[in-house]
Amino acid sequence: MSLETLVLDSQGFSGWIDRDRKVLGLLELAERDGADLAMSAATIIETSYASVDVVRLNWLLSRIRVEAVTKESARRSASLLKAAGLHGHKYAIDAMVAEVALRLPAPVAILTSDVDDMVKLCGQRVRIIGL
Repeated sequence: MSLETLVLDSQGFSGWIDRDRKVLGLLELAERDGADLAMSAATIIETSYASVDVVRLNWLLSRIRVEAVTKESARRSASLLKAAGLHGHKYAIDAMVAEVALRLPAPVAILTSDVDDMVKLCGQRVRIIGL
């Protein structure tokens, strides 16, 4: 995989919480390569649903770098949406995930189920790994 950082979106993080085999395999490869794991703080909102295993969620949060959503990062996320021709709440958290990936030192990949949206938001600057 040869990455500096692997960024998880909500599907990637949910897969880790749920012990999805594909996600666990990809995370194992990233760990073997020495890649850091990161995610946007906004991803916590998407993955905190009623039936989530809160103990596991909290334990995994202690093992991943959670990047804050600040006024500056929100502005950069809004700029990404505008540049991609996207708007609205449907794409807002995707833009926050993309913004995290784009500001981290390369090489960076995003583990996502929203491949098309992430390609629009990140272009060729971030490797997109589809789930």
